[in-house]
Amino acid sequence: MAIPEQQLETWAHQGSKVQSASTYQTIRAVLDDPNSPYFKWRYRIFLQGSYGNDTNIYADSDVDVVICLTSVYYDDLSYLNDEERARYEANRSPGGINFRDFKAQVLAWLREKFGDSVKSGKKAIFIPGNGTRRDADVLVCVANKTFTSYPVTGQPGFVEGICFWTSEGEKIVNYPKQHLDNCTAKHGATSSRFKPSVRVLKNMRNTMVDQGYIKDGLAPSYFLEGMLSNIPEKAFVTSRQQTFENYMRWLQTCATGDLTCANGIHYLLRDGHSVCWNVADFNSFRASATLFYNCW
Repeated sequence: MAIPEQQLETWAHQGSKVQSASTYQTIRAVLDDPNSPYFKWRYRIFLQGSYGNDTNIYADSDVDVVICLTSVYYDDLSYLNDEERARYEANRSPGGINFRDFKAQVLAWLREKFGDSVKSGKKAIFIPGNGTRRDADVLVCVANKTFTSYPVTGQPGFVEGICFWTSEGEKIVNYPKQHLDNCTAKHGATSSRFKPSVRVLKNMRNTMVDQGYIKDGLAPSYFLEGMLSNIPEKAFVTSRQQTFENYMRWLQTCATGDLTCANGIHYLLRDGHSVCWNVADFNSFRASATLFYNCW
């Protein structure tokens, strides 16, 4: 028997945002304090992840906050030819601060304000919650520009994102603005059915983990959101059951190698890339989700 419509409707509901909003405002106020050691530099602070995109469910806990240094930027010149690269290098000037120093200053400031329990992880800085504040991850990053052209006259072409380095030294480039904009557009184009569908799938994933259908970590929320962002708008209908069946059927016949993340820039499925979903995990989730749905 398929999962009942009422259960899917329950899973479609958005989790509470009151405490997460309060957490974000508290951390934002600390990050944006004029007494911080990095205040003289230009930066942006914003919310990302499920709370930033309104796809949070009741099981979501951590609030994802980003502080992005914009006084300087890092570059990707891989799309430029030799002449364009030479022009770029001739015009380039060094910045006054780098990623490592900026992150060190942010970390020191957060520890001063929230205590020694603040820890720097592989990607983000973790701030444990208390009675009125949720756990939070603060991602420290820098503006990144991927140049597509650098002409003799006129403005260069580039795609702007963010970048950071993991604790293992890997540079990761991502595009949170494009992700948010594309998800918002998808939500509007589907008569506000896209984001509830993401929440349904996240709750389904959690239940599948609890019941042993898949292992924890096989289907991260970011990739589930990216997967659904590729689904044609007409698949999102009034019925939650029919919507699930529509997009799972479409995923069986589409060219999966062409799927992109929600940002529309990174491919969704590639092995060995930290910003992409492992192909075997995607295939495992797709098969397990269909089995779970039909064997409720």
